[in-house]
Amino acid sequence: MSRPYCVVGGGISGLVAAYRLRAALGPEASITLFDPADRLGGVLRTEQVGGEPMDVGAEAFVRRRPEVPALLAELGLADRQRETTGARPLIYSQRRLHALPEATVGGIPSSARSLAGLVDDATVARIEAEPARPLSWRPGADPAVAALVADRFGEQVVARSVDPLLGGVYAGSAASIGVRAAVPTLAAALDEGAPSLLAAVRAALPTGTGGPVFGAVDGGYRVLLDALVAAAAPTRVAAAITAVDRDPTAGWVLRDTTGRTWRTAGVIVAVPAPRAASLLAAAAPTVATATARIASASSAVVALAVPPDTALPDRSGVLVASGEPLRAKAITLSSRKWGRRGEVELLRLSFGRFGDTGADRVEAVDDRQLLAWALADLATVFGMRLTPVDVAVARWRDALPQYGPGHAELVTAVRAGLPPGLAVAGNYLDGVGVPACVAAAGAAVAKVIGETGAGVAR
Repeated sequence: MSRPYCVVGGGISGLVAAYRLRAALGPEASITLFDPADRLGGVLRTEQVGGEPMDVGAEAFVRRRPEVPALLAELGLADRQRETTGARPLIYSQRRLHALPEATVGGIPSSARSLAGLVDDATVARIEAEPARPLSWRPGADPAVAALVADRFGEQVVARSVDPLLGGVYAGSAASIGVRAAVPTLAAALDEGAPSLLAAVRAALPTGTGGPVFGAVDGGYRVLLDALVAAAAPTRVAAAITAVDRDPTAGWVLRDTTGRTWRTAGVIVAVPAPRAASLLAAAAPTVATATARIASASSAVVALAVPPDTALPDRSGVLVASGEPLRAKAITLSSRKWGRRGEVELLRLSFGRFGDTGADRVEAVDDRQLLAWALADLATVFGMRLTPVDVAVARWRDALPQYGPGHAELVTAVRAGLPPGLAVAGNYLDGVGVPACVAAAGAAVAKVIGETGAGVAR
C-alpha cells in the first residue's frame, strides 16, 4: 500500500494540492483532506443569486498567467472560460465618479494627462515635472507603494488612483503594500536604472495585443472546485487540524478537533497565514515566526440581484478612493462586466479593509447591517434607491494577506525553514490571485513528493 499524504485546508490551494498529489501518486494513493467548513473552496464560493450562478468570493483570474487556463484544460473545462465585456471601471473620488485613468501600473500613471480631473492642477504639474527631479533608488529596495508615489507624484495620486486599485486587490492600501509585491515590473524597471518614476512606469506598462485582462469560469468557480474534488478523490475529514508534529518513527502526526490522530508521510498546510503560523509553531518554529509576521484583513461580499430595468452605468464597476464616505471598497457591476444572461442585473459590493477598527470591522456587524451598508453606498454613488430581488452575503476571516515591504524575504524564510515532508500553500506566499495559488500548490506537492521518495504514477 502507498504511503498516506494529508492536505490541511480545502480552499483552492488545498484542492489543487490534493489533485496534484493524486495525479502524481495514482488512484491507489491515500490522500486525506481536512477542512471543517460546510463547503469546500475557501474564498472561492458560487451562490445562486436571482436564479443565476454568481461568484461571491474571488470572481476572476488574470488571463495572461497560464496556471488557470492550463488547469481548466487538464480537467476538461477549457471551453468553460469566460471573458469580460471590455467595460471599464470608474473611480469614486471627491464624491464624484471619474473614468479610470488609462496607461497606469497599479494606478501609478505614465503621464500627468491621464489623471487630469481626478487630481488638482498642482498635482498634474508635479507629475509633469517629476523627470527633472533626481531619483534616489537603491536596487533591491522595497518601500511601501505610498511612500514612493507620494514622494514623486504627491498624496492625491496615492489616495485617488493607487489606493482604489490596491484596495480592491488586497483590502489594504498603498501604505501597507510593498512595491515589489504590488508592481513587480515597476520595481524591475527602477532596478534597471529608470531615471524617473514616469520613465519606470512607461517601461513597466504591459505589452501585447491587448484583449480582456480578466477571465472567469462559466457557471462560477464551483465548476472548477467540483472538478478538482472529483479528480483528486480525497478522503475528506470535516474537522480542523489542531497540531502538526514530527512522527518519532517517520513522517508526521496530525491531531484534529475530534481528538483523532493521523500519521502521514507528507503534509501540505494550505490555510490562511494566521492559522498556518499557529499550526506550525511546534514542527517548524522559524516558519511559524515568519508566517506570523504576515498581517491579514477580513472581508465580506454583499451580492445583489436587482430588476433588469435598473439604470446602472455601462461600466464594470466602481473603485473607491481613500477617505470617501463609503463603507464599500469596491462595487462590481457583474452583469455589465461579464454580460447579462438572466432576467436580473447582478452586482456585488466588497467590504473590509486592513486597519479597520471598532464598528467599521466586518466582523463587528451582522448580515443585515452589511446589506444596509451596501444599499446606502449604492444610493450615494448612483443617486438611486435600489430594491434587490435577491441577496447573498459571504464572509471570510483573515482572507486577504497584506504583502508589505519585504514580503519576498518573509516568504523565502518560510520556505527555507520547512522540514522535509512538510510544505505550505496559500495566497499569502506568491500572490493573492487564483493563478498564484495554483502555482504555489503545485510547488508544495513537488517538494513533498521529492522529499518523501514517493513514486510517480505511470
